[in-house]
Amino acid sequence: MAYSTTFWNLIANHYSKQPIADQSSYEKKVVATQEYFTKESRVLEFGCGTGSTALIHAPYVERYLAIDISDKMLEIAHGKVEKTELTNLSLMQTDLHHVNSDDESWNVIIGMSVLHLLPDLEQTLLRVYQLLMPGGVFVSSTACIGDSSLGFKLLVPLFRLLPIIPSVWGFSQQELVTMIERAGFNVEYQWCPGPNKAVFIVARKPYAA
Repeated sequence: MAYSTTFWNLIANHYSKQPIADQSSYEKKVVATQEYFTKESRVLEFGCGTGSTALIHAPYVERYLAIDISDKMLEIAHGKVEKTELTNLSLMQTDLHHVNSDDESWNVIIGMSVLHLLPDLEQTLLRVYQLLMPGGVFVSSTACIGDSSLGFKLLVPLFRLLPIIPSVWGFSQQELVTMIERAGFNVEYQWCPGPNKAVFIVARKPYAA
């Protein structure tokens, strides 16, 4: 984790100044996500970066916890939160495996633009399942590099050899869906705005029998 933390700390300031690459798709994902919120919802977002998505969603739920491994990203996020009147949004430097939370504590868990960067994706999906209440939903947006051009896919193994740079994993959209379902989820909604675009997935943990 240390290498990844170093990388994200180094790019935090630059990252925070970059515009959203596909604003219309992002807004559609925001609206789709909020359809699963209620005023009583408890939401956990991992890989929250500088907190932009957390700030949009937090006003619509009871509690919102946003976590990230990068202290520099969270420093920027804290600065944003301080400019608001939000009292239900908390930020924490940790990862999903070490977050201090009881099992089945969350109505919604969100992971945006992060799954393809995780070396332990299948274990992470199981952890999401463990933390969600029965009937809770997992919302994700993920670059499925396995569906990209051959040239880009060939670069993926090279990324893993570079120091500091986080690993990038080249699974396809169908492979991602299969892994999500293997963890126990039912995929309820799946949308991709076009070739080489991130796939947006909402998956539900089944209600207890």
